Amino acid sequence: MTKIAFFDAKEYDISSFENAGTIGDFEVKFYETKLTEDTVHLADGYDVVCVFVNDTVNAAVIDGLVAGGVKLIALRCAGYNNVDIEYAFGKIHVVRVPAYSPYAVAEHAMALLLTSIRRIHKAYIRTRDFNFSLSNLTGFDLHGKTVGVVGTGKIGRVFIDICRGFGMNVLAYDKFPAKDSNLNYVNLDEIWERSDIISFHCPLTDETKHMVNASTIAKMKKGVVLVNTSRGALIDSEALLDGIKDRKIGAACLDVYEEESDVFFHDFSGHIIEDDTLARLISMPNVIVTSHQAFLTAEALSNIADTTLNNVAQFFAEGVCDNELCYKCAKVGSCPQEHKKLCF
Repeated sequence: MTKIAFFDAKEYDISSFENAGTIGDFEVKFYETKLTEDTVHLADGYDVVCVFVNDTVNAAVIDGLVAGGVKLIALRCAGYNNVDIEYAFGKIHVVRVPAYSPYAVAEHAMALLLTSIRRIHKAYIRTRDFNFSLSNLTGFDLHGKTVGVVGTGKIGRVFIDICRGFGMNVLAYDKFPAKDSNLNYVNLDEIWERSDIISFHCPLTDETKHMVNASTIAKMKKGVVLVNTSRGALIDSEALLDGIKDRKIGAACLDVYEEESDVFFHDFSGHIIEDDTLARLISMPNVIVTSHQAFLTAEALSNIADTTLNNVAQFFAEGVCDNELCYKCAKVGSCPQEHKKLCF
């Protein structure tokens, strides 16, 4: 029986995996702790480690996994910026869940946007105190506004469909544009300069890290609204703060934060937050922060569990997996099945 060491396990993770139809085919040990250089020894003797976005899978951890006999790293998420896939190449296989519910993330992005521009969160707090004043609750229509969508994978495409339903004009950017689509692709400078709202749905890479910075913010429209449900480090947080204080950025809707790993998914109510940048962002009246919860729907959790376990089963049955990550192929944006058998 294939043995899986499951790191950073939350109650909803355990429930969704235990309810998966194929869980009985595996021996799973759930660890609440994250995978790090200090905890990698917990995986000794297991065939697979199952990790999430804030687990550390660097060179030292990979060496520890290999030394402990682990043959497969199974990401239960789409992003893989926390994994050194270049170092893993030739040492250990890495698989992921490329799509669990694009609707979950895209709908959360729109929920954040609507909450922000219609001041729903402020109205909710007021009415809880029986304050029904409309003062300072004026928003604006989405209809007719221009939205720039950075990343047109499955999530980005669903978000575009939602925006079109609101009657918005859509501009799109992707390093690898979708073929035979009716999307209006433009370059990034046009996204920055023409968009009233910019939403991010792309992976974090060396190329996309801090793509929103002081220079790109300077190109944006005054009052632009930024929505990020992808990866926190796409946005330079200090530059974002400066843009907010300069009244350049009208609002920021963030489900992710570049230094979230030691904060998100934990309860710090009643504690002093050490991260001054995050504390300042949350204190801003035009910033909404949610705790990396865009993926958190029953449907998405079920799909994540099923796909992760299917990935493991396929890998050990066939020696390859449709959802395998390969360093060489990731550099060109795709990894066709016929190539996977040759590239490890």
